[in-house]
Amino acid sequence: MHTDLSASGHPLSDTVAALAWLILLLPLLGFVANGLLSLTAAAHPGPADPSADHGHGDASHGHAHTIGHAADHDDAHHAGRHPAAKWVSLIGPGVLAVAFGFALVTFLAMRGAGEAIHAPYVLTLFDWIPTGALQIPVALQLDQLSMVMVLIITGIGTLIHLFSVGYMQDDPGYPRYFAYLNLFVFFMLLLVLGASYPLMFIGWEGVGLCSYLLIGFWFSEEANANAGKKAFIVNRIGDFGFLVAMFLLFANLGSLSYTGVAAGAAGLEMGGALVTTICLFLFLGATGKSAQIPLYVWLPDAMAGPTPVSALIHAATMVTAGVYMIARSATLFSLAPAAQLTVAVVGALTAVFAATIGLKQWDIKKVLAYSTVSQLGYMFVGVGVGAYTAGVFHLMTHAFFKALLFLGSGSVIYAMHQAYHATHAHADAQDMRNMGGLRRYMPITSSLMWIATLAIAGIPPFSGFFSKDEILAAVFARTHHSTLAEATWLGIPGSVVLYGVYALGLAAALMTAVYMTRMMLYTFHGPNRTGPAEQGHLREAPWIMTGPLVVLGVLSAVGGFLNLPALFGGGMSEILHHWLEPVVGEGTLRVTLGEAAHLSHATEYALIGTAVAIAVIGIAVAWTRLKPAALVPVSESPAEQGLARTLLNKWYVDEAYDRVVVQPTLGVSRTVLWKGLDTGIIDGLFVNGAGFLARGLGWLGSQLQTGRVGTYAWVLVLGAVAVLAGFSFR
Repeated sequence: MHTDLSASGHPLSDTVAALAWLILLLPLLGFVANGLLSLTAAAHPGPADPSADHGHGDASHGHAHTIGHAADHDDAHHAGRHPAAKWVSLIGPGVLAVAFGFALVTFLAMRGAGEAIHAPYVLTLFDWIPTGALQIPVALQLDQLSMVMVLIITGIGTLIHLFSVGYMQDDPGYPRYFAYLNLFVFFMLLLVLGASYPLMFIGWEGVGLCSYLLIGFWFSEEANANAGKKAFIVNRIGDFGFLVAMFLLFANLGSLSYTGVAAGAAGLEMGGALVTTICLFLFLGATGKSAQIPLYVWLPDAMAGPTPVSALIHAATMVTAGVYMIARSATLFSLAPAAQLTVAVVGALTAVFAATIGLKQWDIKKVLAYSTVSQLGYMFVGVGVGAYTAGVFHLMTHAFFKALLFLGSGSVIYAMHQAYHATHAHADAQDMRNMGGLRRYMPITSSLMWIATLAIAGIPPFSGFFSKDEILAAVFARTHHSTLAEATWLGIPGSVVLYGVYALGLAAALMTAVYMTRMMLYTFHGPNRTGPAEQGHLREAPWIMTGPLVVLGVLSAVGGFLNLPALFGGGMSEILHHWLEPVVGEGTLRVTLGEAAHLSHATEYALIGTAVAIAVIGIAVAWTRLKPAALVPVSESPAEQGLARTLLNKWYVDEAYDRVVVQPTLGVSRTVLWKGLDTGIIDGLFVNGAGFLARGLGWLGSQLQTGRVGTYAWVLVLGAVAVLAGFSFR
């Protein structure tokens, strides 16, 4: 290990930041240790999903699993516990907690350096690709943006790992689970700490691999294995765009490091075809990884994995990678207004489209999955309009309240499963129609999830209000006096496009308030529909699971104060904005034509009032129109009809993909590639043809070598006569 010479004089070079590689190493060591422990035989191999419904759940839930050997025994879970479970419980969360400690100390060192940090601190570990003009070392870049991401990943990741101890410890694959989880965090940290696009891409591919492994963790169920494959394949489409963008960057700028690209971007033409093309290909990569239209279809299926995996993917890691990548590439995107408008429009459409689907889902995790897709759309709107701090701010607050919502749903599923397990019932533990009235049995979880719900709905003073309002205000402010307002998108003036994006953002906010309130009402309020025998077994999850919820509840409540708008004044205003300014400030100012985006106080108050009114109306509509008392369990529920059925079936997008893409691809593969090329030409002509030729030559030889002496004598005589005739007629 050695520090890059160019960074030797950096203010951070003599601080704990020089050991930043330990933040990466710790989860990697956890992966190795837990991976070795997973090689020891489990007591009872097979799945043991706490969210299972004993194999008799609704087939529409791709994550329904069999309890394996444990269905009819009170002590079955303990019988299936892995012999190394205690070590795994220490190593898995432990390495993340220590990594978070290192990250926190490094952050404090950066805070201590303060104004002295004008450039990123690049820590070169070793050379990777030293070939001619392409020089790519394995180097880490510490700056304000990467530090925010590292704190989110290690902090929220630690809480999710702790929750997993309670949720997964009875699973026979417990060490394998934590090995994958630690590896996931390692690759995500590499993604945000790498000092170049190729290193980001390694982390990018690594989290894709780990998502495949974790989504399909209970791979003995075909639906789970298919969900993992779907996530892996859909993300390859986006990765193609990322690769093309890197090729274009190196071919035209001669560098793939962030500092080299930023320096080379100074020579690019504002709004030119080259920078626009590069940004659009980068956005294609982000579309796949961060589940935007049309590549969002993998994310809801990711619910097939254990619930803590859903929390990790949806809150702190993989799906935020695309938002981080655009913020990291702010220098490039600020030069491409058409590409920025594309990002904002796709984000707004995704926010609205996913919200409509969330209105009618019954699986509690599916509601949250489409909520994630919708909120990611908000983040892309933020970074798309050049409000990079606003996008990252919403990424951060979303990590708080979405991790709380997913882990809270995990506690609910855990309690439901325990109740059904005790009574040997075979109902779906994730369907809200089987819940109701749970606040009487789980008051802590209910209260904390209401905090997260108010945050995501945009009710002040909870965290989501500040970050969502900042994005909407940024969109409105850029409708004039910005490069976006002066540009056009498909012939439409940029200002008109931005007004449309703002309207879509309000519509998505309204639906978010409705479907989140619906989820809370049907889960925690009204009469209980779990069943009379099961009610006595409903209770809060153990504190190893509830404790992380409390921490996330506090963060969801007060996290918005990390970037209060300047309108509220005081020394606490715009903390995150000032922190990120050295990284994204130049790109932001380029979008706003060199001046900070400005709105009058009257306009700002009007925008805030509108956003709050939208959220309150959404909650009020759900509270007054929905009747939890009228809901019946799944077994008694009538089939959905009309628009409700369409929304329940996700606008039939998966079916459309299957008909337009999957089946034609299979048809071409079967008819042309298999029967035509493989069987017909390769097997028929080349392989079998070679066999026929060999048999033909063999038959001819067999006719010449019969083994009959008389035949040989006549051939000899005829040969002699032919030779004599030849000499006679010469």
